[in-house]
Amino acid sequence: MFRRIVFSACLAGLVSGLLLTGIQQLQVVPIILEAETYEAAEPGATTTHAHADGSSHEHDGWSPEDGLERTFWTGVANVGMGIGFALLLAAAFSLRTGVSWRQGILWGLGGYAAFFALPALGLPPELPGTEAAGLQDRQAWWILTVTLSALGIALLGLTRGWPWKAAAVVLVAIPHLIGAPHPEIHVTLFPPELLQTFVVATAISNAVFWVVLGGGCAIAFKKFA
Repeated sequence: MFRRIVFSACLAGLVSGLLLTGIQQLQVVPIILEAETYEAAEPGATTTHAHADGSSHEHDGWSPEDGLERTFWTGVANVGMGIGFALLLAAAFSLRTGVSWRQGILWGLGGYAAFFALPALGLPPELPGTEAAGLQDRQAWWILTVTLSALGIALLGLTRGWPWKAAAVVLVAIPHLIGAPHPEIHVTLFPPELLQTFVVATAISNAVFWVVLGGGCAIAFKKFA
């Protein structure tokens, strides 16, 4: 049983991760590369590396070269991420009876809300050349938001009764009441329209990833596990 669960998760993670990589290469990566041209043209600008999922960080060491090398490592990261999330979904499916692909999609949308949409309300996806708050502060807020959002969504979907629903809403709201960390002055090196396009493209690509991951994991789990 355990091997079948792992196989189901690996299969769903592989498919969703490769699909995400393909969408990113078409819709997201070109925007990142354009933003990097603005960053490179700015004298004294700090070099950053942006991920196609919307996150970015400063770096002084190795980074993959543009082209096939960057695409390959992006794909490896996406497949690994997909398998990790699929293992969580498969573990949850094993505790329930008769999970259909429609229910799997709903679980996937829950993951999309917890891991992308709700955190993005406070910390939208970033492009290279964006002045941001301290990395540790952003990471701490993101982890808090993901944790409480996941708990809140689980309470909304798996419990009955208004007290539980009210508790779920409170959990989801807490990080946003605290507020995400932002710099005192928000500075970007690129046109605002480019960031808006990037946010939309990133949101769509992640939504497709989670829908395919949830539905695919449910189908694979039902067939093999």
